[in-house]
Amino acid sequence: MPDTAINSLGFAKPPSETRVVVAMSGGVDSSVVAALLAREGYDVVGVTLQLYDHGAALAKKGACCAGQDIHDARRVAEAMGFPHYVLDYENIFQETVINEFADAYLAGSTPVPCIRCNERVKFRDLMGTARDLGADCMATGHYIQRKVGPHGPELHRAADFDRDQSYFLFSTTPAQLDYLRFPLGHLASKAETRALAIEFGLDIADKPDSQDICFVPNGSYADVIEKLRPGAAEPGDIVDLEGNILGQHKGVLRYTIGQRRGLGIGGGTPLYVIRLDADNRQVIVGPPEALKTSQLFLKEINWLGDTPLESTAQDGQDILAKVRSTRPPIAARLYADGPDRARVELLEAEAGVSPGQACVFYALEGSRVLGGGWITHRKTP
Repeated sequence: MPDTAINSLGFAKPPSETRVVVAMSGGVDSSVVAALLAREGYDVVGVTLQLYDHGAALAKKGACCAGQDIHDARRVAEAMGFPHYVLDYENIFQETVINEFADAYLAGSTPVPCIRCNERVKFRDLMGTARDLGADCMATGHYIQRKVGPHGPELHRAADFDRDQSYFLFSTTPAQLDYLRFPLGHLASKAETRALAIEFGLDIADKPDSQDICFVPNGSYADVIEKLRPGAAEPGDIVDLEGNILGQHKGVLRYTIGQRRGLGIGGGTPLYVIRLDADNRQVIVGPPEALKTSQLFLKEINWLGDTPLESTAQDGQDILAKVRSTRPPIAARLYADGPDRARVELLEAEAGVSPGQACVFYALEGSRVLGGGWITHRKTP
């Protein structure tokens, strides 16, 4: 009996016998993934998550998993002829993403809820649902690549670095990576994705990309947190690095590390937010050089390298580190501080790094993602 050819998703059986759950947000990317796999003959099942209040969602367009997006995903499934389900994950999303987001901000950190959503909702609970549906794998519209190396599946940056979403997916575990597929990661540009949408006749081909965090209308974090935590916006002092009071603020939650505008303490040398002290309700400001960071201390490390993380404890390992989603990776050295903690030394100091953000590790050569962790604190040069 001849060997069965390996299909495009990596299974030794025909596409028609390979079930794949596609996480459909209602946007162009995940819709194209579902249509592409359906055209190739796979047994596609589309799943969309309702993550927060449906009524509020209907009033807010341009954010993933909103009410209109659910309808868009359903129409794509109908057009391409595969089943589609909507799952109510509001409680899970509230407990595992939104509440932590609010508490982190009130503690003076700068959280990244999209990472937690991928980690705790899409790649944990939804993946469990995919397995319950008998799926061989789960596919998403993320711009990132999965490649099979000598030690198993590896995570790599997207071919189009401008669209790369590896910063938001660093916490994907090896076990999750074994089950996930990212059919768009090899494309050269978003224009190719939209061209495929047109080719498939999808009426969402020119739909704009989502910009804001889905549960934060108009980018106003403070308004959301005040609603979640009444009384959180208590006023306090704006102080310099020596503790001198320079003015008053209307709540620590309204400020972010590196902020310059809107401090209300004009005149003299420009001052920036250096640190937030939520316990003492203080916003600490200083000159731009005080924003520089040379060392980062991380927790909850997700390691995707071939050798154990602990092997870097003594002599360290040269890596590229990405400390903000909008910044390119920079040269650094990684040292393990335990099974899930690490220290990263930046070869050149970086400005505007905040506790609560992620630090993602990359190989010096090529596109491989080596993992990452959450910044607990930092040191200036």
